[in-house]
Amino acid sequence: MSDIFKFHCPVKIVSGMAALEKLPNELKQLGAKRPLLVSDPGVSAAGLLDQIYAAFDESEIKIAEAYDQVPADSPIGNILEIVDLYNELRCDSFIAIGGGSAIDTTKAANIKVTEPGIDLLHFKSVWQMRKPTQPLIVIPTTAGTGSEVSSAAVIFDTEKGIKLPLVNPNMTPSTAVIDPRMTVTLPPALTASTGMDALAHAVEACIGTLKNPISDACAASAIQLIGQNLVEAVRNGQNLEARMAMANAATLAGMAFSNSMTSMVHALGHSAGAVCHIPHGTAMSLFLPGSLEFNQDTIGDFLAELLPHLAGTEATVKIPFEQRASRFIEIIREMQVEMNALCGLPLTLKEAGVTEDKLEEIADLSVKDGTAVYNRKKFNEADALGVIKKVFE
Repeated sequence: MSDIFKFHCPVKIVSGMAALEKLPNELKQLGAKRPLLVSDPGVSAAGLLDQIYAAFDESEIKIAEAYDQVPADSPIGNILEIVDLYNELRCDSFIAIGGGSAIDTTKAANIKVTEPGIDLLHFKSVWQMRKPTQPLIVIPTTAGTGSEVSSAAVIFDTEKGIKLPLVNPNMTPSTAVIDPRMTVTLPPALTASTGMDALAHAVEACIGTLKNPISDACAASAIQLIGQNLVEAVRNGQNLEARMAMANAATLAGMAFSNSMTSMVHALGHSAGAVCHIPHGTAMSLFLPGSLEFNQDTIGDFLAELLPHLAGTEATVKIPFEQRASRFIEIIREMQVEMNALCGLPLTLKEAGVTEDKLEEIADLSVKDGTAVYNRKKFNEADALGVIKKVFE
């Protein structure tokens, strides 16, 4: 841990069972009157956009239009379509509703609206942006990505076939509206995979080279909420208390990892997603235990300190300190098995549709991923391939 650290989270968070009704007032406070709504076909088909429009029934602020064609992986083509629509309709703000793809796509579009000359496929170009972006309100429909409070986005370079992390403090949303009603239609399998994404964010926030006391506190709270509520949210999606807890956990984990960064789990996950297009949350679930085991000789004490948040204090005190890191990883595997039984969450890469001939390509790409540099223990292609093979079948 460095002697000096930075923690940045300027996002206003409005969280609760009726948070959606606050939308018009939040836009008014931002000085916005003509928002463009950005979402994806799944969210639209679930009827969630109707609830957004209903929040504006008695407001003078009206949504200019809804773009609901964001696909998975945030391709550059859709980002540019949104920019053109925003400019054509003379919008003055964005509302992003959905999972990571919808939110990240809107963040990227916001950059291009603000500074049209920026090349989104050039990391340094995005990092050097200085102008404040347009007002952006984010409404997550999954409890996993944490993108509602992060200064990062991941987009897909369709020509090169790689996922690109974009980072800039100006990318951070203005406001995050966290309402559990937006997640009750999420199917069990997606509830499980996005929840594991949040867990990966929280755990990696506590073990990488940029970990710090504030991100540790946020991440530890997230781990506790996930341990207590994820399986219940998968088992009973109508449980609003479990949904609310998971939504808050994802936001806390997002606050943590956007400051302390992620590492090997995400390097492998980004690469598997780019090569094989498996869902990000599924990749996080698959690579989390194996990556922790690979790094255990350097992060064991950190994992041991996290065990009470996942297992509870009473259970932890019965376990010798030197065995707590292994128990932490074991509990994650037990959660995976339980969710596999409940909803079919894949337990191997093979189950997720990955073929053996792609493993070396994933390993090669992972060491080049931007998150790899934050791993406390350096790893090469052979190391990555070793982890990948263990989770293949």
